[in-house]
Amino acid sequence: MPIELKMPALSPTMEEGTLAKWLVKEGDDVKSGDILAEIETDKATMEFEAVDEGKIAKILVPEGTDGVKVGAPIAIMAGDGESVDSSAAPKADTAAPPPPKAAPEPKADATPKAAPPPQAAVETPAAPPQPARTEGDRVKASPLARKLAQAQNIDLSGITGTGPGGRIVRADIDAAVGKAPAAAPAQAGSAAPAVTGHAVLPGPMEQAIPHEAIKLSNMRKTIARRLTESKQQVPHIYLTVDIQLDALLKLRGELNAGLESRGVKLSVNDLLIKALAQALIEVPECNVSFGGDQLFKYSRADISVAVSIPAGLITPIIVSADSKSVSAISTEMKDLASRAKEGKLQPPEYQGGTASLSNMGMYGIKQFEAVINPPQGMIMAIGAGEKRPYVVNNSLQIASVMSATGSFDHRAIDGADGARLMQAFKRLVENPLGMLA
Repeated sequence: MPIELKMPALSPTMEEGTLAKWLVKEGDDVKSGDILAEIETDKATMEFEAVDEGKIAKILVPEGTDGVKVGAPIAIMAGDGESVDSSAAPKADTAAPPPPKAAPEPKADATPKAAPPPQAAVETPAAPPQPARTEGDRVKASPLARKLAQAQNIDLSGITGTGPGGRIVRADIDAAVGKAPAAAPAQAGSAAPAVTGHAVLPGPMEQAIPHEAIKLSNMRKTIARRLTESKQQVPHIYLTVDIQLDALLKLRGELNAGLESRGVKLSVNDLLIKALAQALIEVPECNVSFGGDQLFKYSRADISVAVSIPAGLITPIIVSADSKSVSAISTEMKDLASRAKEGKLQPPEYQGGTASLSNMGMYGIKQFEAVINPPQGMIMAIGAGEKRPYVVNNSLQIASVMSATGSFDHRAIDGADGARLMQAFKRLVENPLGMLA
């Protein structure tokens, strides 16, 4: 009996995803454990494995399709001895609809109507013949294809669908962009400009700007939504301190010399993760999250570390960073960052965390204010370490200094408590031996 392969739930909160890529084709033999497809969630691209053995009889959802609900059938697999043909798929999705009925011929004695008054000539492209992909008077198209077509002012009736049963899918809309002029809304007294591959800016002088329309990944959509909600709903308070790095840099060099035989090389960021974790334990009023009518206070410091990947930003977590050695943090962080860039993190490795750290020092950014990642109560933004004039032992000297800015959820953390955390962080970084005790 044919088996329906359904969209898997790859995380506890996943409700839908993008079928990014099929790694098999119709007619392929598969066995348990084979990778069938890559599924893009809001945080990562993950692999979908086969559980049973058989042949791929029919692929129901083309690759690149967005918004596929968890549990929705995406393919049909035939068992041993079963034929592999198109009849395995649900008929409602694959059967071609009946051809449209021919319009009735006018009766011989019909009285011709008077011609309408002459109007200004407007060039209108002739409507192409309707392919066999309509449902009554409605063009068969996926919801995403309709949305994209509306945004690009594309007439769906002029597109031939390549999806199941001739359905128009996202790839068809992408193919149509740039081939036909987009119809800009007409203004009174002026002809609507036809623009291909350009953006029209509103205003007294319209300009066509060459551009490329790039589809947002699920991760980018989630980042946009969550950070917008954070800035709209979370009252941020920002506190900045300057921190001398010379002692930490010296200790790092000594530790790396001792760890060389073990193949471990500490980064400044590894030491800063440890410092933030210990500061949160020292100032537990900042190791919290806001829960509406209650406050969650955590007894360990799980640090989410911002990692940039091609699809956006992900925050793998160093669990119990306060109690781990710096070498363990370094080894774990390298592994998490590497797998994050490959899209291979599991949900527990990036979901959660009690506070975040974002370091843009490697880009030469002197100081910035990071957006809190709800429901966490704070995030530490690290700027570049640089040589600056700095007062050391009551004398002006040149020292390595960086600026660190803490963003705090003012609903959960008072300014004075945030200041205490910044003081503790500064002290631990400037006296790093205390982190190793």
